[in-house]
Amino acid sequence: MTKTSSSILRADKISKNFNGLKALSEIDLVLKQGEILGLIGPNGSGKTTLINIISGLLPASDGKVWLDSNDITNFPAHRVAHMGIARTFQTIRLFRELTVQENAEVAAVSVGASRKEARQKAKKALTMIGIEHWAKFPAGTLPYGLERRVEIARALAMEPIFLLLDEPGAGLNEEESDSLLNTLKDIRTKRGVGMLVVEHDMRLIMRLCDRVQVLQSGKTIAVGSPEEVSNNPIVIEAYLGSKHKKD
Repeated sequence: MTKTSSSILRADKISKNFNGLKALSEIDLVLKQGEILGLIGPNGSGKTTLINIISGLLPASDGKVWLDSNDITNFPAHRVAHMGIARTFQTIRLFRELTVQENAEVAAVSVGASRKEARQKAKKALTMIGIEHWAKFPAGTLPYGLERRVEIARALAMEPIFLLLDEPGAGLNEEESDSLLNTLKDIRTKRGVGMLVVEHDMRLIMRLCDRVQVLQSGKTIAVGSPEEVSNNPIVIEAYLGSKHKKD
């Protein structure tokens, strides 16, 4: 897959049914390379389901996923990764017995890098995330906040065009969240990747994202700038709450 500055990841009318339950209903999503799009909504609104469909972990019941002019709908996860789409998980999935660097190297090898190339890509990713000093530590021995960073570094070692982050700020304190904000902005600036960020930390989302898309009960109820979304009466009622409007 050729990486250009104008790549676009698009979901068109994506629907997903689980045994008669409609988890997603005709969701449209557009993410440009270099853009950061926040995906927010109450628990059970379909955010992770949508990321799972885009990344190939779940098949769509209906609709299409496009990477530029390539129809990648229902591609297996490894093929989606080869196309330039990497992701992290809501529940951390590190190889806990491997070192931090080895975790990143495995990711790079999985998309076709040689062992030598994988070492170089891993080192670059760890440095960008600010965890190069932890390279030789077993991943399972790290504090929770650092585990989150290893997940992002592992995805980054794949040198993606698009990065899908499922709750990267989960469980972080305010200081760690601020550090994550700066790191993600830095990744965008230096790598030019597009990011789709699922997150409940509204303080992080509203300062990080160019646009925000809001899901409720498997449907999009709003898309716009952070300011537009935070002042949208429908979003306030459905998710943010009246207290957020006063803050």
